[in-house]
Amino acid sequence: MKYGFGVLDRPSVREQIALAQEAEQAGYSSIWVCETRLARDAISVMGAIAATTERIQIGSGVVNSWNRNPALMAMTFATLNNLAPDRIILGLGAYWDPLAAKQGIARSKPLTQMREYVGVVRRLLDLEEHVSFHSDFITVDDLTLDLGHGDPRVPQNVPIYLGPTGPKMTELAGEICDGALINGLLTPDYVRAGVERVRIGAERAGRDPKSVALPAYVNVALDEDGDRARLTARRLLAMYLGQQPHIGKASGLPEDFLAEVRRVVGGWPARPEALDEATELVTEDIALRQLVAGTPDECREQMRKWHDTGIDEIVVIPLTENYSDMIETFRP
Repeated sequence: MKYGFGVLDRPSVREQIALAQEAEQAGYSSIWVCETRLARDAISVMGAIAATTERIQIGSGVVNSWNRNPALMAMTFATLNNLAPDRIILGLGAYWDPLAAKQGIARSKPLTQMREYVGVVRRLLDLEEHVSFHSDFITVDDLTLDLGHGDPRVPQNVPIYLGPTGPKMTELAGEICDGALINGLLTPDYVRAGVERVRIGAERAGRDPKSVALPAYVNVALDEDGDRARLTARRLLAMYLGQQPHIGKASGLPEDFLAEVRRVVGGWPARPEALDEATELVTEDIALRQLVAGTPDECREQMRKWHDTGIDEIVVIPLTENYSDMIETFRP
């Protein structure tokens, strides 16, 4: 099993760069930069990591397909590929409400939009000339990626992954993409079912399912005080169940329970006291169904549940701030 490491809105950008270097030295296969809420832009951090590492793969985990048009996205990732050739992965997601709606983005038909978006970005990265596409979601007319002055005009080796949660988007990843970065906060059984969905999508498109990479996020709260780690995990899960409907739907938890968590959290952003109350609803048993939490030994043992799900890489997403300890705990 390969291991990757993911960073979100913490620690500082400079510390994230140092962690990427540390993960590379420890033998991790990849570093994934999440673009979460309105906290931090992933691409800026990816560029800094690309400039200061040598071997580790660097993925966006994920950027959404709605607020960057396909031409800008292709140009951006071609630029990153120039900085770290053959080490950049474009991870895309379908975004979520209410965050999208609060920015004036009216998401609809996400499967159609994603299929079209991936198709246009790939054509541009392949340096196809005179790319045109017109639909309700995407309009490009006679575009060709220029690349930088003096750069060799060769197709850009930037694999495209989807970061799916729902079954249909997961099948789409198998059908049209190089990989499926399976979302975190999902049970091992759900991840296992997601791997099967990727296979279905790949075979429907006449592709070899083994050609589709299958990393998966696993959220981890690690502390020598196992109870403190589990409290951190419960609080994080309460926030996501209360704010991101697709996570709640995929969790398999009873709808009346999810509705109560959503009511208590009260949407996005949540008040701190609301999260305290919602955390009381999320028991340790619920949290440990969907993530890893406890002492280092407990976390290593719990992680085994994800080893037989059919994925080929575990991407550790830290919930506690002892990042170096976590890198060492799961050192490949």
